[in-house]
Amino acid sequence: MSGNKIVISMGKRTTNRISARLFKESRTLKMNMIIREIIDKEEKESISKEVLYDLPEWFGMPESTQEYVDDAMDKPFLACFVEDKLAGYVVLNATSEDCADIFVMGVKKEFHRKGIGQKLNEAYEQLARSLGYTYSQVKTVKMGHYEQYDRTNLFYKAMGYKELECFPTLWDEWNPCQIYIKYLGE
Repeated sequence: MSGNKIVISMGKRTTNRISARLFKESRTLKMNMIIREIIDKEEKESISKEVLYDLPEWFGMPESTQEYVDDAMDKPFLACFVEDKLAGYVVLNATSEDCADIFVMGVKKEFHRKGIGQKLNEAYEQLARSLGYTYSQVKTVKMGHYEQYDRTNLFYKAMGYKELECFPTLWDEWNPCQIYIKYLGE
């Protein structure tokens, strides 16, 4: 990683074919996108709130949402902008010397199904590898409990994540915690 910036640009026509199940049709889209690392804590807070408040189906419990905002302040943080408009973000957390964790990822609703999540995931994985991690994990609600989390599960599977383990009561009995893992390489 050069300096403290990760930049991924898309300025040409691209076709996004992540998963036939996840996306019923491929979408062709023209956009100018940039992903950059955010260092400033006030900017991290502002970005986190703007994105998470746009996603109440996933982040609808105010206390939990505030914990995501607060806990992201001291972690590596990438944000995606399309035409200078905030589209989404991802935060990296270290769970061990070898494994990074997608602590939180969110894409604003107006940017869903446009390849933003895929590009954020690619930038996150690039950052994780540059920091020396060989594995990545992510936790989400197990498939089959809520439609929005079923889409989340399909997204991570499309990104190459594999089911590792499910903890049925880690969060609570209504939200079984599915852990996915991915090998990032040496």
